[in-house]
Amino acid sequence: MINSKENKKHVSNRFSVAPMLDWTDRHCRHFHRILSKETLLYTEMVTTGAILYGKGDYLQKGDAEHPVALQLGGFAAVDLAKAALAGKERGYDEINLNIGCPSDRVQNGRFGACLMAEPELVADAVAAMRDATGLPITVKTRIGIDDLDSYEFLCDFISKVHAKGCDNFIIHARKAWLSGLSPKQNRDVPPLDHDRVYQLKKDFPQLMIAINGGIKTLDECKTHLQHLDGVMLGREAYANPYLLSQVDKALFGCTKKPLTRFEVLEQMYPYIEQQLSNGSYLNHMGRHMLGLFQGLPGARAWRRHLSENGHLPGSGIEVMQKAASFVTEEIEV
Repeated sequence: MINSKENKKHVSNRFSVAPMLDWTDRHCRHFHRILSKETLLYTEMVTTGAILYGKGDYLQKGDAEHPVALQLGGFAAVDLAKAALAGKERGYDEINLNIGCPSDRVQNGRFGACLMAEPELVADAVAAMRDATGLPITVKTRIGIDDLDSYEFLCDFISKVHAKGCDNFIIHARKAWLSGLSPKQNRDVPPLDHDRVYQLKKDFPQLMIAINGGIKTLDECKTHLQHLDGVMLGREAYANPYLLSQVDKALFGCTKKPLTRFEVLEQMYPYIEQQLSNGSYLNHMGRHMLGLFQGLPGARAWRRHLSENGHLPGSGIEVMQKAASFVTEEIEV
């Protein structure tokens, strides 16, 4: 049965928060949605094996998260189609295929960035997911891998995948080294090449092209949007989440005044209490909120109190309220 909340809100890829393993879980997404109503949110990468054969519920999400995309990891078209259909039935607005993760574990499973070397396989997977769901199918990829890093290689990959039905690509503007660098190093060591992504948009004007990698400010986002269709923010959205409160006004033209940090906190309390009643610990939610008061007096005390007490059995919102009491100043937007 199709979830009645499916496609609750039109998907815009103008601004999104990157899928980040161990970070962008359902608690994080609920928090981010309070901060921004327009931002497209992504799940962590979920493998087809976990969805099709795992014992846990890897597709959990809340109705308040829309618009929200499911990112899949896998290579077999038939399995990706089944997993994508499961995502559609749970109400996800978009299905994204991960062709960017360079970790050894992911490579051993034959998915992630290594699939840039197999564009036909990726194209077949895109076609299968599109046919199975009718949802937007997007691909997040790198500008190259190892020695396959020419612009011609990137164009060939994009052309072949587009031919099978993908019109929307998110490009991490770094190549990936599949051996010799850790996933963390692959986020920093290979140099950024934003101009290559700009050129891709010029050569494929019919495609939706978004950029990811090394972006830290909304001014940078505005600059990229002069050349491209979308911007995806990664670690900065997690380290400095209140930045998201400015997105609706700065990038979508919304006129409503952003919430203050304390108003954001107040809006999180009902969700936190509900999750606590379902057996979650406070730190399951609180860890995503550690950066909420970044830059304000008392922010360090907020983080310390929440970190030291949020994991304790029985910890409730009173711990978060106490932590917030150390913050003594709010900056007006």
